[in-house]
Formats: sequence, structure tokens, C-alpha cells
Amino acid sequence: MSSNSNKPVLSDSDLPSLIQHRQKKSGSIASSEIEDASESHHKTGFDLREDRDFDLASEASFHSAVETYSSFGTEKDFNSGESHLPHKHHKHPLECSTKERVRGVSWGAMELHDATTNSSSTSVPFEISGASSQQHVVHHDNRLSTNHNNYSKSQRVRHKSNVQFDDVLLHDDSARLIYINDPKRTDDKYGYEDWRRHRSDRNENNRESLVLQHDDFRPKKWKNIQAGEVVKIFADETIPADMVLLGTSDQSGLAYIQTMNLDGESNLKTRYAKQETTNAVSSEGCHVSGVIRCEQPNRNIYEFTANMEFNGLKFSLSQSNIVLRGCQLKNTDWIIGVVVYAGQDTKAMMNSTPSPSKRSKLESYMNRETLWLSIFLFTMCLVVAIGMCLWLVRHNSQLDTLPYYRKRYFNNGPDNRKRYKYYGIPMEAFFSFLSSIIVFQIMIPISLYITMELVRLGQSYFMIEDGDMYDAGSGSRFQCRSLNINEDLGQIRYIFSDKTGTLTENKMEFRRASVNGKNYGNSLAMADDTAAAAVIPRRRWKLQSEIAVDPELLTVLQRESHGDDRIAAHEFFLTLAACNTVIPIPTGDTFSRTGDTNEDMEGIEYQGESPDEQALVSAASAYGYTLFERTSGHIVIDVNGEKLRLDVLGLHEFDSVRKRMSVVIRFPNNVVKVLVKGADTTMFSILANDSESHNTIRDVTQSHLNEYSSIGLRTLVVASRDVSDAELEEWQSMYEEASTSLHERAAKLRQTAAFIECNLKLLGATGIEDKLQEGVPEAIESLRQAGIKVWVLTGDKQETAISIGLSCKLLTPDMQQIIINGTSEVDCRNLLGDAKAKYGVKSSTNQNRKQKSNAGLGDLDIPNGSKSLSLPKWNPGQEEGTTAPLALIIDGNSLVYILEKELESELFDLATSWANDVSMIQMADVGVGICGQEGRQAVMASDFAMGQFRFLKKLLLVHGHWNYQRVAYLVLYNFYRNAVFVLMLFWYILCTAFSTTSALTDWSSVFYSVIYTSVPTIFVGILDKDLSHRTLLKYPKLYAAGHRQEAYNLQLFWITMIDTVWQSLVLFYTPLFTYKDSTIDIWSMGSLWTIAVVILVNVHLAMDINRWVLITHAAVWGSIIITYGCMVVLDSIPVFPNYWTIYHLAVSPTYWITIVLIIIVALLPRFTCKVVCQIFWPSDIQIAREAELLRKRHNHVQSRQQVSS
Repeated sequence: MSSNSNKPVLSDSDLPSLIQHRQKKSGSIASSEIEDASESHHKTGFDLREDRDFDLASEASFHSAVETYSSFGTEKDFNSGESHLPHKHHKHPLECSTKERVRGVSWGAMELHDATTNSSSTSVPFEISGASSQQHVVHHDNRLSTNHNNYSKSQRVRHKSNVQFDDVLLHDDSARLIYINDPKRTDDKYGYEDWRRHRSDRNENNRESLVLQHDDFRPKKWKNIQAGEVVKIFADETIPADMVLLGTSDQSGLAYIQTMNLDGESNLKTRYAKQETTNAVSSEGCHVSGVIRCEQPNRNIYEFTANMEFNGLKFSLSQSNIVLRGCQLKNTDWIIGVVVYAGQDTKAMMNSTPSPSKRSKLESYMNRETLWLSIFLFTMCLVVAIGMCLWLVRHNSQLDTLPYYRKRYFNNGPDNRKRYKYYGIPMEAFFSFLSSIIVFQIMIPISLYITMELVRLGQSYFMIEDGDMYDAGSGSRFQCRSLNINEDLGQIRYIFSDKTGTLTENKMEFRRASVNGKNYGNSLAMADDTAAAAVIPRRRWKLQSEIAVDPELLTVLQRESHGDDRIAAHEFFLTLAACNTVIPIPTGDTFSRTGDTNEDMEGIEYQGESPDEQALVSAASAYGYTLFERTSGHIVIDVNGEKLRLDVLGLHEFDSVRKRMSVVIRFPNNVVKVLVKGADTTMFSILANDSESHNTIRDVTQSHLNEYSSIGLRTLVVASRDVSDAELEEWQSMYEEASTSLHERAAKLRQTAAFIECNLKLLGATGIEDKLQEGVPEAIESLRQAGIKVWVLTGDKQETAISIGLSCKLLTPDMQQIIINGTSEVDCRNLLGDAKAKYGVKSSTNQNRKQKSNAGLGDLDIPNGSKSLSLPKWNPGQEEGTTAPLALIIDGNSLVYILEKELESELFDLATSWANDVSMIQMADVGVGICGQEGRQAVMASDFAMGQFRFLKKLLLVHGHWNYQRVAYLVLYNFYRNAVFVLMLFWYILCTAFSTTSALTDWSSVFYSVIYTSVPTIFVGILDKDLSHRTLLKYPKLYAAGHRQEAYNLQLFWITMIDTVWQSLVLFYTPLFTYKDSTIDIWSMGSLWTIAVVILVNVHLAMDINRWVLITHAAVWGSIIITYGCMVVLDSIPVFPNYWTIYHLAVSPTYWITIVLIIIVALLPRFTCKVVCQIFWPSDIQIAREAELLRKRHNHVQSRQQVSS
């Protein structure tokens, strides 16, 4: 609509009697587009239309509009929407309508006028109308000018769209998920982190961006930006909402964004504004009108389906036309876009899910043992209560005279002869039970959880500071992003790993090419400037990195003849340069050309979402076909110094169903070609079979592909054909209809692609190398020796997967390879059954195991686009009496049949015949991310992150082993430490008529867990090492101790408890018998028990320490000294009943002899059992430790001999 139009948008007859309006709230995405027929001031607005149905949500972090119905006719109706919402509605935030409905927004500037407020009211640009339409429409109108002579009755009306579409969007339930921390759902111990997140959220929501208001771009807070508003973003700024691009600073409508905040990928992505809107947008203003109809808000960040109505034209919008909240604008001066999703409707916010809370396996066992301790506590309290009851019944007639208990006071004070508050035997027994709980409550190791957190924190510090896990190439240190599962690193049974970017460097290099049936690349050489100038004399572009080229293929390309080889090679590299989504970026650098000419070469680099595409385009440039310009409508290629402009008529992007991509190109001579590249399994089926020569080339190319796969190269097939005018016209009609459809657009585009991608002429094939990271073979071999099963998922050809498996030592030549390539459920069942029978694998009858496997299948992400999924792992199997390791290799189709049907149990019988816990196959108990070349997506979702795969070897075999051994002992020791103290009190209460009195002061009970014995356990849990890292790396099989749960199991728990009972008996009765005939008071006895139990538990700890360092000595022996110091201080306070007891005891030799006797007698059984077991039944760790000590002693002797000589 023209901006200077004086004609009313709507006549009086168009105005509805009931106007729907919304409350605008801070931080909401609710407002309404309004139009006043009598106003002439410009404001930005939009109209969002949905169904009239809304769902109440009691808890929501944003408020959408609350709908009310009223008639306008008074002056107050022209205030902002905030005055129209009843107060009661403030309590009821609403959710958007169901996902099945289609969404629409309109945007633009509009004119309002209020005769009484002088246009001071703010616009309310968001309305969810109660229209019956199931579609959600986005209207945009830059200037909606209205003029009305009657100012006495101003009304606010909704502008109606004249555009209606029949398509209905089906919501995609298979959305990709982005995990972002939710500050509302975290553990209490991270309260400080919650506050920091809240502060960060507040700062983020209060950031400002330029929004079109009153015909000018003005700052507006992010939390107030609403759907339909026009926003302007400058370079390096962050996108505040999901916006459809209207225009950019680039004339072609091109913009570069970085999506690291969304998916972790650091490489730049390209987005386009439609050519129809680009010319109507400038940096000063936005004068456009139209309608956008888009899908309902969803969390799929990789798809966007919408249509735009603009100047009478209807065209489609896709993912390439939208920029999402959280992205950053790069290499582009400015962009202007219209908001389609704001606030909680943005894709980033919809993917904001709470991080899963993980607990280690050992901690779950610890909770089980804590339950047993609770049962012990209840039993002891019950024994005390019953004993009290029986004792009172037996001595009921003597309660006034017995020294332990009497019902009357016998003193000369005012209470003489008065009765105690005696409640009767049942209540006295009940009170005794409650008192026992208070006395024995230390049996439940509450402090253990705090101690474990401190120990894990210290362990994480040493893992982060480990210089062997520092990647100098990327400058990244090891990251510990979770503190709850350190000990799980020592119990890993299965490793699921991606190949690209995890095992490999993700640096693609073009190595081999098959062109017209001829193999090139056997003798590659780095192309220097001189050679390039000699072969390509007019070359203008220089890549940042040199590409190895085949001189023979260069010679073929430079021939003047028009032979088949020359034509095929020309079309081959033209396809590589044109059939992609890579964006060329001239660097601005100039390089001197060495040769006859003095022309300089310009530097150029490529940015793309796929490293494979970047490698192919770079290879084409090295051979003289340089892509140096791309817009949404054309590309320009420098072919040996000559510019070739190609019009892009349409692009069918790669998808997991077709496994190929194609582009329809119009050449300057009006010849139209379709250029296609893709996987061989889908490409060979669409090739033309019109001549014997083509079939010959096809067979030869197939043999070349097999050769490339056998050496581990990633392969693609390249083909093309001419398109007739009739085919082009029909394809364009199908393409336009499919691309603008809101219903099953992807399926319709696949049908359109199938129409044009047929009867192709084979041009050749490519082989790209993705090198393994340094140290990967050695790391995988060590992990295999440690008993860890390694599964690798890859999208390569099966031959490529096997080759890479051999090169990285995932597979070895002596392995029996079980290959499952089934085309149906029956085939897979037969292949699995034959393999089980051949290698003697027995079927599992454990139903619980089967239930576990079925429960976790949803966690296994199987990409449909994978060419093959190779999941090799090792298991000993037998074939006709010979023992050999097994390697299981399954292609993607077979795995889908197996997992979707009822074949999972047979797969796990074959794949995990040695595994005790199959659940670890389905669920990642520990997530480790690799800081790869493609970004930090894996790092953001991981528990631990590191720069190279080889660091996994030390992480698991060394730190994982240490952490497991330390935490396992820490848990058992804390159980023992608390139980021995409680049992000592229990024996005392049994000897004091079950009266729940204590010989220890309250301060001693409190300080026991807080000061006396806590510090040594923390330092031992952080610093103790049973073996050195060299020994653990040299003998990976030592890692299996974690698999066997040698350091912590139920048997060890019960043995520890039995030993605890013995030590507590010795601890209690030894002083009792020693001072049996003495006149020592009970507080002196309590002082002796206190110091004896502290010395006992610390000496017990010292017996088990493997590595003594200075700080360990200070912690263990210092705790005993601190205990004595605290007792001296407490016994020096006159008001305490134990006043001066330590001074009387310390001068007596009996006191010291008793303590020594307690230590010896209490620890003698434990010491004896340890010695006997280590001599006659040593564990692998004990043997390795002895060997390590002998080696150190031998090296020490040799060094002394060398010094003396």
C-alpha cells in the first residue's frame, strides 16, 4: 500500500462490532496490531492470527496475550493495551495454540491517532485473533494510512488480510534438540550458579536492538520485541529473535551468520534475503508490504517452512531465509528482517531444556548401602527402646533407689522428694527410641556427600591441569563440565564414537579422481605458483592452502581438442565448482605471480557447512575452475582466467533419503543442464543406459570407487545431463508448486528432484581423504586391551569403514569379521542366527537384560543418511575349536531392521556376549566431547571435553582408574569411620541401663566428623595413587579392576561392617577392662574413648594409603595432634563436666598403653587378612604395584652404583 495514500484502509462497514485486544506485559510476546480509522501517526505493527483455542499454563516464563472482548467507543479505549486487561488475568499466562496450526504475522508501520492523548500511546503490535481459520498468517504493511473526519468516536480495529492459502502445515515431530541449561531446574548446591544464570538472563533480556518505530529505527529491549516487528542488526551483533531476512547490505541479499551459540559450529553460514524484497529495503528505511505465512513455533533449528506474499507474488521461504536468535552477524554490514518468532517462541528458547542430572554408578550403590545403614540405625534404636522397656519392667519396684534411674529427687533443695516427669513405661521406651536416633544419627554419613563433592572438585582440578591432555594445536585444555561422575571414568565398558571429527581431523583433502573412466591422483604433486602459471597462464585466484594436483589431469584440461576426455573433465570440475552451497570469500590479499605475466593473484577462501564441499570446491579451483561469486540467483566461475556466469534456476539440497544434491544451471548460450553429485548407491540407479561405452565407463568407475574405499577415502559420484525446454518448463512448474507448499514440502521437493535427476551421464567420481588424528590407533588398541568395547558409527561406504577400522586398529587382520547386510527383517534374522551358530554364541535368557536393551533404544541416534554404520567390537568367540576375536560390522539398513523389529536380543547376544550390563550400550553414562574443527557442539553437551581422541586413553586408563579407586575407598572408609564411633556409643548404652546417656561430650560428637577425621579423607581421596600413570598406561588390562568392581562391592561392604563391629568392641571393652578396678570417672573414660577412636581410624586409614606425600602426612598425623589440642582446650573450661580430665589421664602410663593396645588388637585381624590375601591371592593391581616397587628399587640401586663409580 502506498505510504502517502489518503484513502482509508477499511471502510466503516468493514469494522467489526467486537474488537479483540490484548494486554501487553513486560517481557511478553503478546500485543496486537491496531488501526485507527481517524489517525495519521506511523507506528510499527503486525498481526498474528491463530485459532481461538488457548491452553492455560500455571507456570510459564513468559505471558502471551489474554483475550478479552469489548466494544470501543470511549476515550480510554485509546490507551495502551495494558489498560484493557482485567487484573485477574495477570495471574494466568497462556500458551500458544497447538502445534498443528499454521502461524502468520504481519508487519509494517501504521498510523494511529488519539484526540485526547495526542498520539502519546504506544503501539500494541501483536494480536492473536479468534478467527476460525486454522492458519497463522504474517501480514506486513509498512504504511497503513487512514483518514477519518469523525474524531469523536475513535475505534481500534484489526486489519484483515486479503490473502488466504489453502495449505496446512503438518508439524514435524522429529525436531533436532539443542540442550541449553535451564536456570530454574538445577540442584540446590548450585544456588550461586542459579543466581549467576538469572543475572545473565536479565542482562540478555534487557539488551537493545533497533526496531522500526514511527518510521524510524529506534532502540528497543529484547524482551519487548514482538512478532511482526521490523528489526535492524549491524555487524557482530547478536540476533534478538527469529527473523526472516528482508534485505542486507549486500546487493544480492547475502548475509553471513555464525551459529556457535546454537549448534557449536564455528564456520560461517550463509543466509539470503529474497530478491523480491531486497530492492525494497535500504539502510535508512523499510517500505514493503506483504504477508508471511509460517509454521507454528517448533524446536527444529535446521528447518523452516513458510510462504511470503509480496507485490502480488507468492514465493517460498526456507531455512536459508531465516536467522535465528542467538546467532551473530558476520562479514555483513547490516541486515533488516521481520520477526516471526519472539521470546519463548524462538527456536533457541524452545530447545532450552534442563541438563540431565547424572549420578555415578558407585553413588547409586552407595545409596543402597546407606539404606542398609539406616536399617542398622533403626535396629539399634529399637534394641535400646526394648531394652529400656524390659529394664523398667524388671526394676519397677526399685526405681526410687537404683542409682541408674529413680523417680524422685533426693536432695536438700526445693525439689526434695518431688517426682520426676515420669510418663510410664511405654512412653519412656518411646522417648528412649527417639533419643537413640539423636545419639546414633551419625551412622547415616551425611557428611560423606559433602566430602565426595570436595574430592571430586580436587580430582577435576588435577585432570584439567594435566599437561598430557593439553592440545597445543587448538590451544584447548581438558574440560571437566560435570563433577558427579568422575569415578564412572574408571568403569567404562562401551565406547560409542563418531568417526568424522572424532577419530579423524575433519580436514578433507582431495586425493583421487575418476574422470571418464580414467583414474587420476596416483602421482599427486603440490602445485606451486610456477607450475600453476605454466599450466594455467591466466589464473587469477590463489587459495590459502596449497592443493596437490595431478599433472596428467591438468594436461587433459588444457588441451585445445574437444575429445571426450577433455569435455568430461571440463564438465566434471564445472560440476564440482557449481553443485554446492559453498560461499567464496575474497580475502583481499594479493600474491605476486611468478612467470611471464606481472599480474597479481587475489586470495580467496571458502566457507561452507560441509568440509567435503569445501574440499571439492578448493580442488576445482586448484585445477583452474574457481568459484568466486555467489548470489541467490547466479554464480560466477573463473575458468582458466575467463569468467563464466551461470544462472541458478533451482537447487535440490542434499537429504538423507535421496543421498545426493543437484543444481539446475543455465549457461550463457541458454543451454540448461542439471549437475548432480551423490553417493554411488543412489547415483548409479539414475544413470542412463543408452550405450555400451557408458556402461563400460560405469563399470570402470565402480572399480575405481572400490579402490578408493579400500584405502579409506570418502567417495562421491558426479553426473550431469542436458535439460530440454519442455522438461525445464514442467520442472519449473513442479518446483514452484513444491517450494511454496506448506504441506509436505520436503516430499514434494523430492518428487520434483526425482523428475529432473534421471538419465544422467556419468562424469566421474571423487576420493577425499580425512586423516586420522595423531595417536588414534594406539589409543583404540589400549582401550581394547583394557576390556572396553569400541563401537564406531560412520556414514561411509562399508568398504571405507572396514579400511578405516583396520588403519585405526579398530579391526585387526586376525579378527573374524561378522558382516550383517540384510535387506529385510528375515535376512537380518537369518544372518544373526548363522553368526551365533557359527561362533558358538549362546542365546541370552535374562529377561531383565532384554528389558534394559529395549528401554534405551530411543537414545541411539541412527542417521538415515548414513551409507553404512560400522559398529566393530571385540568378543572372544570360537569357530570349530579355534579362539579368535570377533568384529561385528552392520550396515545402516540392517541396523534399522534390527532395532525397529524384535531382533535386539539376538544382536546383543552376538555383540555383548561378555557384557554383564547391557544398559551401558543404550545410555551414555559419560559423555566426552572432542573440540573438533567443525565447532563445539559436542563440547556443549558433554560431561568432559578434550582436544584429541588420544587423550581418552589417559583419561580412562589413568584418571578414571585413580578416581574410581579413590572414591570407592572413600565411601567404604566413611561408612567404617562413622559406624565404629556409633557402635562404641551403642555398647556403652547397653551397659548403662539403656538410658541413652553418653560418656562423650556433645562437642566431641560434633567435632568427630567435622574436624577430627574429615581432613585426611579429603586429601587421600584427591592425592592417593595405587599405581603410577606409566604403569597404568603400560598395562591397560589393569583397568579391568573397575569392571570387576574390585574396589567397591556389596561383599566388601559387609566385610568392612564386620571389621567395624570387631574394632568397636575392642575400642569399648579394652579401656573398660583396663580401668575396671580403678576410680576413674565416666568423663575420663569418655576422653579416652574419644582420642582412641580418632587415632584408630587414622591409623586404619594410614594402613591403606598407597602414596605418601608431605600433605598426606600432615593431614593424617596432624588430625591426631589437632584432636589432642581440641581436647586440651575443652578440658580446660571449668563449666564442662570433663574439666581437667585429660591432664589426669596423660600422666598415667596406663592411658598410653591402653591406646596402643586398642590400636594393635583392633587392627590385627585386618592387617593379617591383608597380608595373607596379598601373599596367596594377590590382585592384578597388587602384583603391578610390587613390580613397580621392585623396579624403583632396582633403578635406585643402579643410580647409587653409578654415582659411587
